[in-house]
Amino acid sequence: MYRRDFLKIAGLGVAATTFAACAAEPTPAAPAAPAADGSAPATQAPAVDVASDDLPELDWQMATSWTPAVDVLFGGTQNFANRVASLTGGKFKITPRAGGELAKATEVLDVVSSGAVPIGHTASYYYIGKSWVMAFGTCLPFGLTINQQNAWFYHGGGLEMLQDFYAKKFNVIQFPAGNTGVQMGGWFRKEINTLADLQGLKMRIPGLGGQVMSALGVQVQNLPAGEIFQALETGAIDAAEWVGPYDDEKLGLYKATGFYYAPSWWEPGSSLELQINLDEWNKLPALYQEAIKVAAAEGNIMMTAHYDAVNGEALERLVAGGVELKFYSDEIMKAAKETAFGLYEAKAAEDPEFKAIYEPWKEFRARAQKWIFTNEFNFMKFLEANQ
Repeated sequence: MYRRDFLKIAGLGVAATTFAACAAEPTPAAPAAPAADGSAPATQAPAVDVASDDLPELDWQMATSWTPAVDVLFGGTQNFANRVASLTGGKFKITPRAGGELAKATEVLDVVSSGAVPIGHTASYYYIGKSWVMAFGTCLPFGLTINQQNAWFYHGGGLEMLQDFYAKKFNVIQFPAGNTGVQMGGWFRKEINTLADLQGLKMRIPGLGGQVMSALGVQVQNLPAGEIFQALETGAIDAAEWVGPYDDEKLGLYKATGFYYAPSWWEPGSSLELQINLDEWNKLPALYQEAIKVAAAEGNIMMTAHYDAVNGEALERLVAGGVELKFYSDEIMKAAKETAFGLYEAKAAEDPEFKAIYEPWKEFRARAQKWIFTNEFNFMKFLEANQ
């Protein structure tokens, strides 16, 4: 639903064509083969005059959940906007606004759904209070890594199922438009070795990860990025997770705590997404719709590349500065995994909308993990033992 082959856009270049192909229906492997709809391949597409007087000049304001202080996340929205402008000859302008300007950081979906703002960039799991289905747009604890997540979105039916749900539930169409990769497991004032250490702990953690932590005895809070440091510094919370070394360093979280845990079992590959009011989307010229799809697909890949390029150095700086790097114990990991899937099964038994996506997601996850364990995992295990 709402998925069209957009390989017809002219002048996008080889890189953009590659990204666009991710979001389109699968096409034959041969480079010169026609697209799925029988049209010429992208490299042979006729030129489109994006400066045509027939195309309207639009200026959209974008609500986001991010502060400019986290420059990869907020910068991703700016890169997206710049790409859309370049693909439309400057006629379609989108201006990203920091969380709190057009809407609270955790209320982007609300303003886009209502039509108060035409477009937003956020994390879908901020809205699980509306439906647990929203977690699939970001990630589920012990779920999919970034490669598996993108495979599920683009070739496993995930994006189609989510777009159908968003359209019916919120009058919104969404597209993946960024991914942090596997995140870190959070900052703590004290060491966390056993389940008993979690009891009564006050922690900032959103999404279904928060549901799991709550079941394990943690007092869960959901705070936007700009409020995390102060809450830690004042003792309002005892622990917090955000993204990873680069962003966490920028927010200064290491100044308020001493223990940094890995891995983030609740966010093994967290997708961010564009949310567009469906009425506004349907008014757009086809070229503008295609530009959004291409720019979103590019952003979905480039954000992870950016994080992978900067997180390693940031972690080295943090550890050199005195941060103690820790790893969750098997006791906590096993209990969290058992709790997570217990919650999923219980929700599926009572919520048909969740079950309709959870069951095929679970089957896809099993196949994807078997493949990764067979090949990539064994390769990485060898490298770790033979550095």
